[in-house]
Amino acid sequence: MHHGAEEAQLLRMADYGRNQPARIVQDLRCYWQSLRRGHAVPARADVEPHGIGRALDHAFILERIAPGAARFRLAGRHLIDLMGMEVRGMPICAVLSPSSRGRFSDVLETVFRAPQLAEFRLLARADYARPELTGRMLIMPLRSDLGDVTRALGCLVSEGEPGAAPRRFDVEADEVLPLFEGGTVMTPSPSLSVPRLRQGFGERPARFERDPCREAAPGKPFTPVPTPADIPQTPAERRAAFRVITDNGAA
Repeated sequence: MHHGAEEAQLLRMADYGRNQPARIVQDLRCYWQSLRRGHAVPARADVEPHGIGRALDHAFILERIAPGAARFRLAGRHLIDLMGMEVRGMPICAVLSPSSRGRFSDVLETVFRAPQLAEFRLLARADYARPELTGRMLIMPLRSDLGDVTRALGCLVSEGEPGAAPRRFDVEADEVLPLFEGGTVMTPSPSLSVPRLRQGFGERPARFERDPCREAAPGKPFTPVPTPADIPQTPAERRAAFRVITDNGAA
């Protein structure tokens, strides 16, 4: 009898072990599935922390802010430990190395646009005071309060000692998954997010992301601000800058 109780305790400890990325990812996916209730995509308002269970420390919620770009609205303790700071409000690409951000952005956009699920295999390479980390990330679409697919539920689970923060990952592999078993998926493409420059034989150009906070209003032309060198300084220069307009519109 004592042996059976001890065995049950060992099983429970194994179930809730820290280094089980596959189990945590699967748990969160099952939770997302349970929220659908007949809908293709569950609602953000239905996500409750107590329902996420052991995946809570690894979970996050994203908000889409531009094509191929999203920021953290909420994030668990594991992400905070990896980055060494509060990540709420930060773009999700901050946890990735620059060389992986382009591909990640293309895959991320399909999560919102298709919509569909995306899973990534990650690697943070060893460096001074930073041992190698492997990880998995899962991102699943959510409907906002307005009904559009601009939110996502996800998790990031890593194996190994975090080491000195911040840690950033390379995307080693990615996979997109349909909402329903046997369904079709949207293939990630650069055209779905931010356009890229054509590449020749030179070095790969830097990827320029649009800043949604600084974009001009649609249809409003850009008006350059004159510099002091452009403004006439002397009376003669100011007179020369004026044009006389006749009734027929000619100068």
